[in-house]
Amino acid sequence: MRRPVALYMPSLDGGGAERAMLDVARGLAQRGLPVDMALVQAKGPYLDLLPGGVRLIDLDSRRCLTSLPRLLRYMRRERPRLLISTLPEANTVALIARRALGGRVPVAARRANTFTMEYANAALKDRVTLRLERRLLSSADVVVVNSHGVADDLKRSAPAISRQVHVIHNPVVWPDHAEKAMAPVKHPWFGGAGPPVVLSAGRLTPTKGHATLLEAFAELVKSRPARLVTLGEGPERGRLLELARKLGIERSVDFPGFQVNPFGYMARAKVFALASTYEGFPNVLVQAMACGTPVVSTDCASGPREILEGGRWGRLAPVGDHHALAKAMLETLDAPIAPDLLVSRASAYSAEASIDRYMEIIPEC
Repeated sequence: MRRPVALYMPSLDGGGAERAMLDVARGLAQRGLPVDMALVQAKGPYLDLLPGGVRLIDLDSRRCLTSLPRLLRYMRRERPRLLISTLPEANTVALIARRALGGRVPVAARRANTFTMEYANAALKDRVTLRLERRLLSSADVVVVNSHGVADDLKRSAPAISRQVHVIHNPVVWPDHAEKAMAPVKHPWFGGAGPPVVLSAGRLTPTKGHATLLEAFAELVKSRPARLVTLGEGPERGRLLELARKLGIERSVDFPGFQVNPFGYMARAKVFALASTYEGFPNVLVQAMACGTPVVSTDCASGPREILEGGRWGRLAPVGDHHALAKAMLETLDAPIAPDLLVSRASAYSAEASIDRYMEIIPEC
């Protein structure tokens, strides 16, 4: 029996890291590799999208740290060719397990965000985890990062691991992307005539900059009618709804929640806007471009400038500057980049190219 490649993470909640790992599992399985998805808790909206040929390993634990004994038993029993982990606590536990097994199971720890920005915005208890993760990264066989910006930041934060760092972009654009973009959208603002829709997507947390986007949109609608739809869920929902009310735009703003397939929304929007304070590699920018939808973004660390090549493929605005973001959205509505050019640029982040790079780091049996 061939030894599997294992992917270890907390759950399949609806975040970018979870989506990326799900796609990595899909791509590796399509290459004919046995793949295990080892989840601390087998839950989350992406669970139903687990690809055929990928075996679910439910560690059935409260959190990553308490999953360590069961993870060790799995690693001893299955001896995976490579364990790929993501997110700070999971990386920490995976690297502890590697040490406990004397390195007999190699580990690729994946960092999805710039370390310095993540640390600066973390709560005290999370900073402890981040410090421990950074210290343990030197014991990883490979450290995978999803953009050159994340790589540069990590090398400055932990220069001793520079040789272990591999930039592997997320497998974003799949052959069925266009088909998914044609999926029907029930939201009334996307059907027929009406003001243009600006779309955003991401967890409703402060780091995604949704408040800045609302302020920018309030400025935009002073110049022309428009609507704003934000996909995603999170703890900021109530505060954002209240801010929309205070800005007088509540009738032109909607938060329809998390969508497993956001591509139909992207394909029908006139502009996709990202207002994050920091990112690692924002999948949503590439996904929107692959739908032919013009994009604007904050020039945050890291990812957007790299994806948009300094503004060539979409306008960039300073982080937190709602005036500049409003101007970028207005200019994009008036003079959008041609859809075929955006689709062509997005193809640079094909799933095939990403999985090729993952195949290179997997040891032979």
